[in-house]
Amino acid sequence: MNDFKEKIYSGKSYINGKFIDSNKKIEIYSPINNSHIGDVVALSKSDIDDAFLAAHNAFNKWSFTPGYKRVELIKKMASYFIEEKEFLANLITLEVGKSYKESLSEVERSYQYIMDTIDYFEKNIDKPFVIDETIHGVKNKVGKFYRVPIGVVLAISPFNYPINLSISKIIPSLIVGNTVVFKPATYGSLVGSQLARYFDKSGFEPGVFNLVTGKGSEIGDYIVTNKYIQGITFTGSTDIGKKIAEQASMKKLVLELGGKDAAIVLDDIDVSLVAKEIVKGAYGYSGQRCTAIKRIIVLNDIADRLVIALREEILKLRVGNPFSSPDIVPVIDKKSLDYVLSLIQDALVHGANIVTGNQIVGHNLLTPTLVDHVSLKSKLAWEEPFGPVLPIIRVKDISEAISVANASNFGLQGSVFTNDKAKALLVANHLNTGTVNINKSSSRGPDIFPFVGVKDSGFGVQGIEGAMVEMTRIKGIVENS
Repeated sequence: MNDFKEKIYSGKSYINGKFIDSNKKIEIYSPINNSHIGDVVALSKSDIDDAFLAAHNAFNKWSFTPGYKRVELIKKMASYFIEEKEFLANLITLEVGKSYKESLSEVERSYQYIMDTIDYFEKNIDKPFVIDETIHGVKNKVGKFYRVPIGVVLAISPFNYPINLSISKIIPSLIVGNTVVFKPATYGSLVGSQLARYFDKSGFEPGVFNLVTGKGSEIGDYIVTNKYIQGITFTGSTDIGKKIAEQASMKKLVLELGGKDAAIVLDDIDVSLVAKEIVKGAYGYSGQRCTAIKRIIVLNDIADRLVIALREEILKLRVGNPFSSPDIVPVIDKKSLDYVLSLIQDALVHGANIVTGNQIVGHNLLTPTLVDHVSLKSKLAWEEPFGPVLPIIRVKDISEAISVANASNFGLQGSVFTNDKAKALLVANHLNTGTVNINKSSSRGPDIFPFVGVKDSGFGVQGIEGAMVEMTRIKGIVENS
């Protein structure tokens, strides 16, 4: 089914089983060509209060709804991902500028994420673990320990994966018995409103799922301090994440924040193979991913050869309109483009040189840029660009490579490229990140893996198991004999 039409889409909020409209709207403009594509409701504080109250009131019944019934409703909702996957993919592309091919992949992956979450829930979460006399020190007791829901969960998603990074918060929270108030990023709210339609058509009780919309800069502080919230799961910038952490006292908290993922390249590797992998990992969705490779740290002895190989691969990338599924697409808005350009300019001031790219060829559309000889004094060495630019930092040895990588305030992921397994493990064990990939670019999946950030990249665990565990608590029932 693909009834997608380019028109003005209406992004309504969804509270207590009803769609909410308002005269106060936020206009949404496509990053592709700056055309007006939709209007999103800007809720009042009173509306937001209503959403949290609805979730609070729905919690008791939903939490005692048998797990298999919750699963049935979630499966029904997920079925629309298959029925309308082309429509959803088109809407994602129009609203956030992702290539159509990647948008379609996101929808399909999100459906699979839901199915895998259901499977893991049924096999591992929706049953107690038992401690009895077979365990040393336990006498005349049988303890049954359950994972139970915590209450109302606030889920806040970013623009770059408007379906996947919404579903990966909402579904784990709902399936274990929590109710949800969902706040999508402003860019992504049209997709979020479509998601609410699927929940509405699937038979969920009013208040179980609620969608609130508005500019984060205007309502962000208000929504995170609501008295009914028991847990917050957030993906977004480090600055906003830190602010949420300060405000969210006594609430369970999962934060997925920024990254400056390093690819460390040692001098014993085939540069042509490494270049292909790095380019794929750095420039997908124009680098607008927290797990994108955002800096190369390479040993001097191999650096020149790697730069040549990288340039050859980058020149193969296609740049253009996201609906034609190119490799490089526009960044989300002009503010983001200006920030990327400022980082490049600062690097040049500090002695770097452009290998290729750094040309604006359309609306918010920057050619893939490779910057060599980047100084550690430049902002590009440390700040997250969220755009199609990749800095190269040259170092003398493995020790310096590890030191430079760990000097970042971020600690999401990293990768190391070498033919020497012992050296690979040495580097991996010394990198202060949530995950290290060996001879592959940094990556979020598979979704069953724990997804973890340290330092300014966040805290808490995501992934299929982690997302459910984080939004539950342990409750024990002990039978005495």
